[in-house]
Amino acid sequence: MKTTANTILITGGAAGIGFALAQQLSERGNRVIVCGRNEEALAKAQSQVPALVPRQCDITDGESRAAMVEWLEAEHPELNVVINNAGVQYRRMLNESGALANIEQEVATNFTAPVQLIGALLPLLSRQPQSTIVNVSSGLAFSPLADIPVYCATKAAMHSFTLSLRHQLRATGIRVVEMAPPIVDTGLGGSQRSGGTAGQQMMTPKVFATEAIAQLENGKDEVMVGLSAGSRKMGEALFERMNPA
Repeated sequence: MKTTANTILITGGAAGIGFALAQQLSERGNRVIVCGRNEEALAKAQSQVPALVPRQCDITDGESRAAMVEWLEAEHPELNVVINNAGVQYRRMLNESGALANIEQEVATNFTAPVQLIGALLPLLSRQPQSTIVNVSSGLAFSPLADIPVYCATKAAMHSFTLSLRHQLRATGIRVVEMAPPIVDTGLGGSQRSGGTAGQQMMTPKVFATEAIAQLENGKDEVMVGLSAGSRKMGEALFERMNPA
């Protein structure tokens, strides 16, 4: 994938991994649109990188998503890259009360909303000579942490969906890439972040973005950064090691 002179949409692009990707891709001469639910976070991102184009959108809300797609078609008809990065994570111990709180939001944000957004944007992407869909999964798609089971399951679903989407679009000008981060030092999960991250050497968003973009440039269909490469290779064989009794 060429990493200059694109028009790029990054969901969840105002913070964390999304913002790090947005900043570096903007610096490479791309027009970068960042969308998210929080207007304040979007304004902060644009204050740090004035070239960013902010768009408030809750991708899990059908009307909000449709309005953004309509806006993109009118204002940015040259859109040729979509990075489905938005994600949420909740620690869930299923034998405790309240374990299933916000489960619909977690599944929608991490999986069903990106799938629906892809479907809505395919006509626009198909009009470009070449375009790219980047789905952000996780190293945890291949070997889960047991205390964030729904998050890991949605990322496994995104991995599976990406394989199928790539196969379906293989004869088109739309390339489909999976990007799997390792444990990155962001606000994901907040105070409910997995206990399995304790003591782990977290990668910074900046380092992650640098390595991920380099792999995109090299034409990788699977962008596996840091420990994610090992998780992809070893899969469930890592489960006992990652989830000690």
